[in-house]
Amino acid sequence: MAMTFSPATPVRTIFQRKSLSSGGCYCRGPSYEKCHLNIGIASTLRSAANYVRLGDGAREYSGKLIVAKRNFQKRTGIFRCATMEEIEAEKSSIEKDVKERMEKTIETVRTNFNSIRTGRANPAILDRVEVEYYGTPVSLKSIAQISTPDSASLLVQPYDKSSLKVIEKAIVSSDLGLTPNNDGEVIRLSLPQLTSERRKELSKVVAKQAEEGKVALRNIRRDALKAYEKLEKDKKLSEDNVKDLSSDLQKLIDEYMKKIETIYKQKEKELLKV
Repeated sequence: MAMTFSPATPVRTIFQRKSLSSGGCYCRGPSYEKCHLNIGIASTLRSAANYVRLGDGAREYSGKLIVAKRNFQKRTGIFRCATMEEIEAEKSSIEKDVKERMEKTIETVRTNFNSIRTGRANPAILDRVEVEYYGTPVSLKSIAQISTPDSASLLVQPYDKSSLKVIEKAIVSSDLGLTPNNDGEVIRLSLPQLTSERRKELSKVVAKQAEEGKVALRNIRRDALKAYEKLEKDKKLSEDNVKDLSSDLQKLIDEYMKKIETIYKQKEKELLKV
């Protein structure tokens, strides 16, 4: 139902029932305007306070973004690409290591072959004999002079005569199948003629040692390829670079494989020669 009022009704009485929560009051008379002014000011202050809190929140949120961005920068760090000089240095280091290891492999194969006696006397057959000298294992050739008086015997002359007994014991304990003759001054070794069966047995031993050398070369190639693949993974070499280097590596391996085959054939020929 519509509310009616007369022209004489004071306007303020219409709004006198406003709740305090909505900014109104119950004041009447002359104090109303003063109170209404205070409520307006309080409302303004509350709005300003809310604005300040909102502004603080925005600044706080913005600050979190800045911190997150800085933390991200710290995590990512700075990346530096390798120079051409550094890449070439790594490649050269790998190639140098490969060649050194291959040369050592060839030298090991030769040493093993020399320790296997053939029809003629050779001081190298004693290279692998170790002597317990004053409690320390040492190679025979480091404490004695070894010579070949003739094609069928060896002469061992120690630098220290007191080591004759331990040298004799070491030769007997070896797998050479030789009987030392100790006369108190030197040790003489007579090399019996190899039988046909013994030559064939030694030929198999040589073949096994040659194969072990080839396996060692393949392992060296494997390690080098892994090193090249790591450089490719680190973006220091392209796929084409790795293919070219792998091809060069295979040529080098083939070259050393031929060296092993050559010295093997030479040793086999010596063994089978009567």
